[in-house]
Amino acid sequence: MKTPWKAAATLAAALLLVLPGGTAARAAGTPYTKTPVAGSLRSYPVSAVYVAGVSSGGYLATQLQVAYSARIRGAAVFAAGPYYCAQNNVAQALYGCGDNIYPTYVSTLESYTRTWASYGWIDGTGNLSGQPVYVYHGGNDNTVKKSVTDDLVRYYQDFGASVRYDSGSAAGHAWVTPYGTVGCTATASPFLNDCGTDPEGSFLGKLLGSVSAPNTGPLGGTLIRFSQDTFATNGWANGLSMDANGFAYVPSACAAGQTCRLLVALHGCAQGYAKVGTAFVDRANLNQYADTNRLIVLYPQAIATGVNPNGCWDWWGYLGATNYPIKGGYQVETIMNMVRRLDG
Repeated sequence: MKTPWKAAATLAAALLLVLPGGTAARAAGTPYTKTPVAGSLRSYPVSAVYVAGVSSGGYLATQLQVAYSARIRGAAVFAAGPYYCAQNNVAQALYGCGDNIYPTYVSTLESYTRTWASYGWIDGTGNLSGQPVYVYHGGNDNTVKKSVTDDLVRYYQDFGASVRYDSGSAAGHAWVTPYGTVGCTATASPFLNDCGTDPEGSFLGKLLGSVSAPNTGPLGGTLIRFSQDTFATNGWANGLSMDANGFAYVPSACAAGQTCRLLVALHGCAQGYAKVGTAFVDRANLNQYADTNRLIVLYPQAIATGVNPNGCWDWWGYLGATNYPIKGGYQVETIMNMVRRLDG
């Protein structure tokens, strides 16, 4: 299985977390989908915010949770390593946070975390104590080695988080979902693998405390396509390697004013709308649970640019700023602007 990590351009522009390289995608049952409706984000009665992500989205999920741990109350991370793993260094990202040729320096990362919290650059680390965290690593994931994800678990545990580690599957480097179109062991576009399991039910149960069975019929909510420019820190999402549009799934109960929770769901490299359309939005198995658990799902979207040729999220500093993992980081703050709108 190939797991390429370099593009043909410069090394700094090259970091990939997912690229086609496994067996071909296979057919799967078509899930019930919703046609996106153009609209805007508005405020809802949101009681708690959580984050989930895969690959580069998993790294960004941890950045969001650690930077805003007073607001984001739990995380589900697929196929990624610990917070600030790359340390603003593309070689460390490649060889220490994907491959395990270099160490991940967990104690150093924890030291950075405590220091930045003391400066107020991120929320206090005490917020992480007891927070629910779900971590997933597949046995055939050779893009992010298991030892790297092991260190993510160690990082969270050292700050007192309540971690469930699911490392028993044979999955490749992917988001695993019952609606996957790729065989379990592969690493291939659109990186939605069917392993005959339901990790979403597992991680939502962990984050929310309990979870109702998903809606397996027609979805009852609304899938909103909204402008990410409205929330971009520079007013222009493309300039932050983000798509002009993002998506949000709002169940009818939430739209009607019932108290709901919010999940930020972050795709991986080569998995955004510009690359695979709404495959992640439709098939991540989150909208189905959202309908029956009063859960709004926010789907921010990244795009490919010259410094980011595969549409990854910025977890190694490709936008050229060293503050990418803390409050004020371009993508972190842009997504938090969306969260602020949704949770009022």
